[in-house]
Amino acid sequence: MIRPLLACLALAGLAACATARDPADRRASEVTRLPPMKVFAAPHVTKPTRSNASIARDFIDLAFFLESGRPLPVLTRFEGPVTVRVIGAVPPSLTADLDRLLARFRKEAGIDISRVPDGRPANITIDMIPRRDLQRAVPQAACFVVPRVDSWDSFRRNRRTALTDWTTLRVREKMAVFIPGDVSPQEVRDCLHEEIAQALGPLNDLYSLTDSVFNDDNFHTVLTGFDMLVLRAFYDPALHSGMTREEVAARLPRILARINPKGVLARTPRRPPTPRAWIDQIEIALGPRAPTQRRIEAAKTAVAIARAGSWNDNRLAFSLFALGRLALGREPELALASFLQAGSIYGSNPETRLHAAHIAMQLAAFALSSGQPDIAVEIVDANLEAVADAENAALLATLLMVKAEALGAMGQPLEAAEVRRDSLGWARYGFGDDDEVRQRASEIAALTPRHQRGSS
Repeated sequence: MIRPLLACLALAGLAACATARDPADRRASEVTRLPPMKVFAAPHVTKPTRSNASIARDFIDLAFFLESGRPLPVLTRFEGPVTVRVIGAVPPSLTADLDRLLARFRKEAGIDISRVPDGRPANITIDMIPRRDLQRAVPQAACFVVPRVDSWDSFRRNRRTALTDWTTLRVREKMAVFIPGDVSPQEVRDCLHEEIAQALGPLNDLYSLTDSVFNDDNFHTVLTGFDMLVLRAFYDPALHSGMTREEVAARLPRILARINPKGVLARTPRRPPTPRAWIDQIEIALGPRAPTQRRIEAAKTAVAIARAGSWNDNRLAFSLFALGRLALGREPELALASFLQAGSIYGSNPETRLHAAHIAMQLAAFALSSGQPDIAVEIVDANLEAVADAENAALLATLLMVKAEALGAMGQPLEAAEVRRDSLGWARYGFGDDDEVRQRASEIAALTPRHQRGSS
């Protein structure tokens, strides 16, 4: 399963805005001594609020289809305790993040999973490889999981054979997760969450989901309460490898009633299916290969498809978000209108408050660059809790950078300096490389109109 390689937080759009400012006035020279890296302590897990009937439908779609749409003939999972090992050049941040994740699998999903030392065989091998090698083999992947192999060399030998074909699998015994070791701590952690979860359970992604990492919109980057509930159902004693779709569907209601009793009486409207035509346009819009204008047209087509289908949900909002990102450097009025519409949709649903925060980052940047620092601070403050709960350090750092610049423009240098230090600590986890952290801070600083720049 491939985790898509997408531009992070639309910061490329912010950079495009920043280049219109005076580059000599950037704050990169001031951000010389970076504070220690900040990390998240305890996870904030929200249990799903949807009905069990809705969750059961999602479970079937996640478990019995690949992202390509190919059906899987039977349910597959590990039967028995699961072991995990890490090989390759292990980055310093990985151990703590992996240990936290495995503890969550044990506690929230009831999976018997543990680490074993390198050199011992394991059910799941996490192979840390250079990013350039991974992208040379699979250009659009940030990380991915493959069945029946346990090393990069084994994957390369067997990548086009039946050995690595998920549709031929009947029980899971050996998996390899490939993650670049030379990326930010957050990207490594995000890959651990999604790819180990898919090594254990669901192989599909659904754009209709609002509360899951199993969605290629990539808003959620750490496993949610819904994801852990799905994994708990996956490993329920009432299920086993080799069961057909019909057999699993017949047992799911009783399983979900037992592990999620609040979902029995809940009522969730059915969502219309997501057509392949919309997915194709979104993939063009988000992909790196097509020219920018072609990507913009694809995003506009995705918006049109969503409106024609009367989707007033996260899929229409995501279409608008994609369009807003792409239009930033070319059609700023269209970008702003798209962000406002997307934010209105996301803001109307408590399940998409993290999604709304991504929009808020864009709107806060617009407010800062248009000389309204007080509005920028208000927008940032309203969204910090949702971002922190979702453990998105990159987005949290960016919002705080905007707030720091806004406070400086409002004549509050001491408060600005304190917020900036906080932002840089989170940026070291979210962006990793110190030069990248400084560049991000520089781009945000350049958004402030010259006449408002203070001495913060």
